[in-house]
This record gives sequence, C-alpha cells and structure tokens, in this order.
Amino acid sequence: MSTGAVQIRLSAVIGAMSYALDVTEGEAPGHAQRACKIGMRLASQLGLDPHTRSQLFYALLLKDAGCSANSAKMAALFGADDHVAKRSSKRVDWSGKLPALAWSLRTVAPGGSARARLDRLLAIKSEGEVTKALMQARCDRGADIARLLGLESATAEAIRGLDEHWDGGGQPRGLRGEEIPLLARILCLAQTVEIFHAAGGVGVAWRVARKRRGGWFDPALVDALGATLGDTAFWGTLADRNIGDWEPPDQVQTADDTRLDQIAGAFAGVVDAKSPWTYRHSDRVCLIVLGLATAFGADEAELRDLRRAALLHDLGKLAISNRILDKPAALTNAEFRQVQRHPLVTEQILRRLPGHEHIAEVAAAHHERLDGGGYPRGLSGADMTRNMRLLAIADVYEALTSERPYRRALRSDEALTIIRADVPHRLDREVFVLLEQLLADEPDADERFDAGRVQAALDHD
Repeated sequence: MSTGAVQIRLSAVIGAMSYALDVTEGEAPGHAQRACKIGMRLASQLGLDPHTRSQLFYALLLKDAGCSANSAKMAALFGADDHVAKRSSKRVDWSGKLPALAWSLRTVAPGGSARARLDRLLAIKSEGEVTKALMQARCDRGADIARLLGLESATAEAIRGLDEHWDGGGQPRGLRGEEIPLLARILCLAQTVEIFHAAGGVGVAWRVARKRRGGWFDPALVDALGATLGDTAFWGTLADRNIGDWEPPDQVQTADDTRLDQIAGAFAGVVDAKSPWTYRHSDRVCLIVLGLATAFGADEAELRDLRRAALLHDLGKLAISNRILDKPAALTNAEFRQVQRHPLVTEQILRRLPGHEHIAEVAAAHHERLDGGGYPRGLSGADMTRNMRLLAIADVYEALTSERPYRRALRSDEALTIIRADVPHRLDREVFVLLEQLLADEPDADERFDAGRVQAALDHD
C-alpha cells in the first residue's frame, strides 16, 4: 500500500477532475468551478457555517459525477449526440409543455426524416418513466461516487437532489419545498445561474432565476441571489481558475497517495460508465499494466504512477459522443478524427492535477506507436518511454479481448496473434514477450486480467 506521504489539497484535485465532468455534460470548460463559486457566494449570503459550506463546496464541484451513467441510454433513446442533448436540455424550462415539445422536436434524431423523428418521439413517450429513470441513474451514481471518495452524506445527498425543484416538478423523486435538502436547492440554482450567466451575463441569469422563483427554485435562495447582483467584484471572479480560495479555510481537506488512488479509481468508473462496451476497461488495463510493470521490476513509485495513468488514460473519451462510441459500424473519417482527439483531452485534464504532469504524458500516449504511426502526436520509438510502451500494449490487449459493438471479444490467443503482427515495428518486443509469458503462466488466460481482481492488485501494491 501507499505510504500516503504526499499531501495535495483535495480542492485542487477535485477541481481539476471537474473538467472531465464538464466535457461529459457538453458544457464549457470550468462550468463546475464557476457554479461552485456561485453556490458558495450564496452560502455566504445565507450565513451558512463553515462545516456546511465545506459539504456544499464538494457537492458543487462533483454535482455531475454521475453524468456518464445515462449517456449511452440518452444517445440511443433520442438518436442524438448525448452532449448536445444534455447541454440543450439544461436551457429548457421543463415546467412548460410547449418549450419541452420544441426542445424534443429540435433534438430528437437530427437529420432524420419527419417520419423517423415522429416515430422516435412516440417511442420515447411510450416509455413513460424514461426521463425519470435517466435522472435517477445520474443522481444516484453521482451520490455513490461522492461517498466512494470519502465525502460526507450531506454532500452525497445534495448531488442526489440536484434536479429536484421547489414546486415538486423536478426529477427523479418529485420532492417539494423543504423536502429537498438545502444544499441540493443551492446546487440547482447555482448550476442554472452559471449556464445563463455564461450565455448572456448577470442580467440574463437573474431574469431566469426570478422567473423560476417558487417553481424550480427556493424563493429565499433567489432573494439571496438578488442581493449579490451589485457585487461586480464577485461576478468578475468567475473567470478565475483558482477554486481553492472558496473552500472554507478552517475546513481544508487534503489528499494523500491513498486518497489520490481512490479518486483515480472513482473517475475510471466515470469513464467506463460512458458506454456499455467499455465497462471495466480502465480497471482491466490497470491490472494488465501493473502485472507487466511488476515483472519488469518497477518500484513502488513507478507502479503508483502507472496505476493512475492506466485508470485515467481514457478520460478524454468522455468528450466523445456515444453515437460514435457505441456505433456498430465503421467510423467515418470525421468520426475517427474525433476519436483521435481523446488522448489530448486526457492530457489537458491531467495536467491540471498538481504533480501529475508526467502521468499526463504517459496516459496521453496509449495510442502512440513506435513507427510514428500512432496518435495523437505521432511519437516515434525514441520518444516513447517504457511506461508508454507498457500502457500501449496493455490497452490494445484489453480492447481486443473485450466485446465491442462491431465484433465479439477475441480469445487471448487470437488477440496475441494480432498484436504479434505489430511487433517490433509498432509495439515493443520486450513488453510483448513478457505479456505472452504472463498469460502462459495462467491456466485460464482469458481470465488472467479479470476486472474483479483489480482491487486485490491495488491493495497488494
């Protein structure tokens, strides 16, 4: 196990990782952090005590932690890019039937025939509780992640109640008034204010909040928001990236190596929940690469870095539409270009993590190849470190031995045959030989890297 000697402010870690949640929701980078500042300003206006403000602070940053849990279903149901559907849905007042209908007509099956779009709308209507189920999956998963990260139940319950409305018209439980936790009410208002502030400034955000006062929002919270309108200094801070200043100073939390590993594991789950075809992919890649690195004699620090790089290597896939990730046919050139960008998004997010720049480089190189024919940067063998080479083979082996929408899962021997054809010009010979040896030592090669064994491997380290 890790010694836990490293200490980083938890706000810096969660603040950085919140950018992954922004891209999943189709929001502009920094959305969660800006919503956090708005929510914390409201908390100050209300005179909440420091401990309660600390609970709120992490709820605001992690409000979208469960957002990937409904991405595949939303894309399939609406026949649309999940990012577009998620982003546009937050700008609709669902209390009115006409705005909801107009949104559906704009969003469902774009580019399809009138008949195809009508059929899909009727199918959505026939599902009845589908919207509630989508929100339930998102909110429950987000609350679970907060608890997994060791945060308090008040933080988790705030996330669970994010989309409940004051008048009882929200989702998924239809809570009303003070049945909704106060922190959840703040989350709902802060999120909406940020979205409309980004679109049109303070005036637009205030008009929306005032219009939905007593409907979506707690009237007392809207009144507290109104008291901040003249605070131009505050509204100017929304563009700043430093979120740590908003954490109550006497409630500052830190993350040691053990907690950082927990966070990496939790966000690996966020990534893998994006598509049913990548369930436990990051976990399995992690176990494979740890097995290879251990056989190479890697020390504890190297194993720790590789573990985080493996668990987080596909963060950038959160920015890819499920219409591409779950497509059962060959990708178009334009679609493949979007896929090729995901390692860069991974790197951009991980570089925000203090002390993780080297991990960002390794994670972003999992599709690079020794002959320079990989992506996103076309690195050559001279540019690729041993850790990059280990992760590249671990990733391709796991992908080949897992089911995809366009093919069955390959047996271990079939996967090795395909990989062998890329050795040594594209994939490292020494790493491949070691992979063969590790698999040969197992009676059942197809279960050698079973995701169910990941936690045991992490605990052993």
